[in-house]
Amino acid sequence: MKTYTDEIKGFLKSEYGKALEDASKQEIYYALSKTIMSNIADQWNNTKEQYGKEKQAFYLSAEFLMGRALGNNLMNLNLYHEIQDELKTLGIDLNAIEDSEEDAGLGNGGLGRLAACFLDSAATMNLPLNGYGIRYDFGMFKQYFENGFQKEMADHWLKYGDPWSIRREDEAVIVRFADCDVRAIPYDTPIIGYGTNNINTLRLWKSEPVEPFDFDLFNAQEYDKSVALKNRAEDISRVLYPNDSENDGKILRLKQQYFFVSASLQELVRKFKKEHGKHFEKFPDYLAIQLNDTHPVVAIPELIRILVDEEHISFKKAWGIAQKTFSYTNHTILQEALEKWWVGFYRELLPRIYEIIEKIDKHFVVELKELGYDKTKIHDMRIIKDNMVHMAFLAIHGTNATNGVAALHTEILKEQELKDWYELYPDRFQNKTNGITQRRWLMLANQELSSFITELLGDESWGKDLSQLKKLEAFINDDVVLDRFLAIKKTKKEQLAEYVKSVEGVELNPNSIFDIQIKRLHEYKRQLLNAFQILNLYFDIKENPQKDIVPKTFIFGAKSAPGYFRAKGIIKFINEIAKLVNDDKDVDGRIKVLFVTNYRVSYAEKLFPAADLSEQISTAGKEASGTGNMKFMLNGTPTIGTLDGANVEIVEEAGLENNYIFGAEVEELEAIKESYDPVAIYKSHPRLKKIIDTLIDGTFDDEETGMFKELYDALLKDASWHKADNYFILKDFDSYVHAQSRVDQDYRDQKEWAKKCWMNICGAGKFSSDRTIVEYAKDIWNIKRIDV
Repeated sequence: MKTYTDEIKGFLKSEYGKALEDASKQEIYYALSKTIMSNIADQWNNTKEQYGKEKQAFYLSAEFLMGRALGNNLMNLNLYHEIQDELKTLGIDLNAIEDSEEDAGLGNGGLGRLAACFLDSAATMNLPLNGYGIRYDFGMFKQYFENGFQKEMADHWLKYGDPWSIRREDEAVIVRFADCDVRAIPYDTPIIGYGTNNINTLRLWKSEPVEPFDFDLFNAQEYDKSVALKNRAEDISRVLYPNDSENDGKILRLKQQYFFVSASLQELVRKFKKEHGKHFEKFPDYLAIQLNDTHPVVAIPELIRILVDEEHISFKKAWGIAQKTFSYTNHTILQEALEKWWVGFYRELLPRIYEIIEKIDKHFVVELKELGYDKTKIHDMRIIKDNMVHMAFLAIHGTNATNGVAALHTEILKEQELKDWYELYPDRFQNKTNGITQRRWLMLANQELSSFITELLGDESWGKDLSQLKKLEAFINDDVVLDRFLAIKKTKKEQLAEYVKSVEGVELNPNSIFDIQIKRLHEYKRQLLNAFQILNLYFDIKENPQKDIVPKTFIFGAKSAPGYFRAKGIIKFINEIAKLVNDDKDVDGRIKVLFVTNYRVSYAEKLFPAADLSEQISTAGKEASGTGNMKFMLNGTPTIGTLDGANVEIVEEAGLENNYIFGAEVEELEAIKESYDPVAIYKSHPRLKKIIDTLIDGTFDDEETGMFKELYDALLKDASWHKADNYFILKDFDSYVHAQSRVDQDYRDQKEWAKKCWMNICGAGKFSSDRTIVEYAKDIWNIKRIDV
């Protein structure tokens, strides 16, 4: 009987001309991945065939933060341990093979990771959902630190090839811009469900030139000019989120958005015609398209363009079809993050699309006038106003559903940020609280805890029904169970410490509290507040060297956008604090600070299971949902956080007494925002003043970049675009410090602490992306389960 090892050997021979014993880990990874691809091919094709007969949903997203594929796919196919054992007999460690895989870092944070979880869940729930996005040659960037400053280098995730994707040259389409045409080449990646025959598809488009180069110019020895068009075409899919501080960068971003949206819609229209002819009135009966944030919202006018210009349907009918086909997920409360485009970019790059948006805007104005809206309200709600195209407004107007991603977030949208729109379209607004896939974030990332849960529950069916975790409450007073949980947590902390030592060269104490804040670096997520309370603890120890504290290790992981000066200043500040604290003999290992380099999915898989405390400290009312909070919870980690985003629902499920909530709530901040005076707090609070003054008094060195002075000013001086301390760091400081001292006290009673952790696991059932995706399928897309 042919084994997987035989197939791996065959691939090594054909691809590399090597025997297994001569192959590198990377080559074995490639051969094993290709073996799995070969074995699932028929299943994948069967899924596509069966989906084509029914209504399907399509998820359009600029980001899919997939992470590594091998381990997740082996686990979902129930092959992980079989392959692990087979390789072990040959002296090969599967974990080492997994580590040779590059992260598919095609996302920036929660938005892209959510998209990845949704695809996994849809396949597992046998729902016909496929993803569309861009196959970036380079992910966001690889991060490293130089003297504490963030530095970026190219993330060439494809340098060894990608065994998990198939190039479909025969299904390429042409995407037309005003200045050039490009070819969109699809690459398909299988999305393997857990415990099912269904295999869904993520299709990513790569931009290539229509002609590889200008042969005449090359012959004339004008080598650079001969490939200029090729380079411009390839730039579109070269890098995730290119820096857009200048106009050229902005235009490239707009090109990226239109590129993948146009390619996807052209294909969907072509496939619809093949199955159903030109009966486009039935288009929404067979397709539902979800717009993940505003990046793909240009899909609305693009579908209208295709239907009107190429299929000769009236504008009115095309508009009706578009509205019934599309739905929109809003991911932000921050006004500055609601995407807007200068009309000049649209006119220059996509003149026909701009004409259509103008027409939509004019029709909308007529609609509002007929409803009796006054001029001021109409101006406020216009899709094109003040020479900007407001993509969120176009999204709400041009779709059948708008959803927020946590209960609090949706209420804030309805009551504050999008109040006018909610009053206009109350039936279109919904909530779909985010979720995460328990397969990657518990079954793969924490196999020790996963096996223990299976042992207690009797089988692995919780892998497809996370609500079963509620049954674990029966063990809340079982000392044997709690002791085993604590032993598993210790194991995960030791594993993380070992990994950190090997990649960062830093020693961590697994007996300390691992207090972890890992998420994108943004002011509203308040990594700066965390940094301030670390300094507060440090000054406490300096003033009272005998102070009794539980040793704490503060771990940060985050990337700042390359052009985000203030966020980069916060990273430098935290690294300066680490240098001060870690080198101080008075502290003597009682506090340690580490900012891990190049935070990514595969690093996260090691960090979440090892955490003792989950930092979710955003300003109340600013975080739409969060999903890191759910990953911590699932791995048995209490939250220290504000009542923001999904924290509200986490506390409802796991109990307020099992988490550490602090800080002002949304209503209080709304009431005081006009009268708030951070300078008064600064002047009346000697310790907080001392901490903030470290930004300017020479305690820390920002090497004359002005970063620290800029942070200082942001806290204490009004600026043209925001008020002083607009994220209320000074306001929440004392409350946060008090919550941290409660953690210190409670952690000393390990049995009671274990109960808090355990209740978080028991309450995590709601936060599976399986639940979220089933809600989308039922309430928005109207698609049904298809068993392949």
